Amino acid sequence: MARQREEFAGIYDGDFGLSALTEKLSSAPASLDDAQAWEYAAAVAAVCDGEGAVELGVDVRCLLDSALPDEVLRTAWLAATRERFDPADFGMDVRGWLRRLADLCPARVRKRAHHHWPAPPRSDMAEEELCEAVVREMRNVAAEVTHTMAKSGSAAPLSESVPAALERIVEESDGELGFRLLLRVLKAYRVPVGKDQYDRLMELDHALRYPGPVVYDGLNVQWLPIDTTRRDATGDFGFSELTSWFAGDWHAHTARETVQKAAAGDDTAETPGSAAALLREDALRLLESTLSSDTITTLWVAASERGFSIDRFSIDARYWLGLIVEECDKRLREVAPSYTPVMQPVRVELTDEVLREVREVAPLLSERIVSPDWHGIPGATVVQAVEEVVTRVDPDLGFRLFLRVLFVLSVPLTEEQYSRYEMLCGRFGYGAYHLLELDQFVQRG
Repeated sequence: MARQREEFAGIYDGDFGLSALTEKLSSAPASLDDAQAWEYAAAVAAVCDGEGAVELGVDVRCLLDSALPDEVLRTAWLAATRERFDPADFGMDVRGWLRRLADLCPARVRKRAHHHWPAPPRSDMAEEELCEAVVREMRNVAAEVTHTMAKSGSAAPLSESVPAALERIVEESDGELGFRLLLRVLKAYRVPVGKDQYDRLMELDHALRYPGPVVYDGLNVQWLPIDTTRRDATGDFGFSELTSWFAGDWHAHTARETVQKAAAGDDTAETPGSAAALLREDALRLLESTLSSDTITTLWVAASERGFSIDRFSIDARYWLGLIVEECDKRLREVAPSYTPVMQPVRVELTDEVLREVREVAPLLSERIVSPDWHGIPGATVVQAVEEVVTRVDPDLGFRLFLRVLFVLSVPLTEEQYSRYEMLCGRFGYGAYHLLELDQFVQRG
């Protein structure tokens, strides 16, 4: 019988259950003793006001209830813990250690509420489909696991290969636990993982409703070089996304600090440094454009909902853009020192299509005012500024700013308009959730 899947992303910030315990043990001192290992187990069980004991107990019982041979359990355990704690050193086999953990975490139902917000949709991935997908990923990386472990000097008397042991856990015990133990082995030995496989692992992460760090924290991903023509982020990016970081009446950070955070805000699917490279390119296009500083100021204060009113602080728009470029360069020197920025060609063939969409809703935008209660910005002025970006700078950036303004002004949209925006997003290569915020404004039925 398949285990009950939980909405783990609404409970934990990272790994959980038996895999979380193996993570703690794998990073512990080599002299770890039984009492210390037990303290780690108690700490995992105590996570989230004791909810950690639920997953730890379920994981342990999945293994205990299986008919897996002791040597398979021992092989997987030693690999996942990087041989930091071997129960045999203390007169126990792995099953004996697992039984102790089962006593620590008796079976119980969950008491803690999962979400204070709408839960993500449940996965329709059946248990058999999950197991097949996990086994495929295990086989894809099996040779690399064996090779990397051998290079590490692993001295454990593993009677069965680690990939084969993990595969048996998936097939004879539990697919979800097998997946998390595979991730622990990959991380413990810094096994190189290609970008394609990483994307597939993240798809499983989403299907299982894990917190993202379960997959990506500590994984040795072989990232592709930064390329601003490759749009790996699922949502907005660049200058248009930066404006959303400043929306609102109160901020915990200075303007420069907020830019720094945005520049470091790589999507989990992006090569580190991509957010900075994309933001830098947008800012530099505006900085070097023929747009007036007043037009750039209008774009900024409108799209950011006056969250940082550079006009009221007498900050020149081009000075502000220069600061953004400066912070992006700092981030790139830190995480991608070999990257050489290249200004990509403008997608001029899409200019007319974007311009048509802007002009179609211009009458509605003109009836609205950004920040009507404090130094309001007429919608007509905003539309004109967006049109100038589309025609004189970059239709890609202009379209993203247009979508941002539609959200700021809560503009109602028809299903037909929304469908056309989706097609344009696809042609520009935007991510699956780029339009998500606008969906609430579509007039359906």
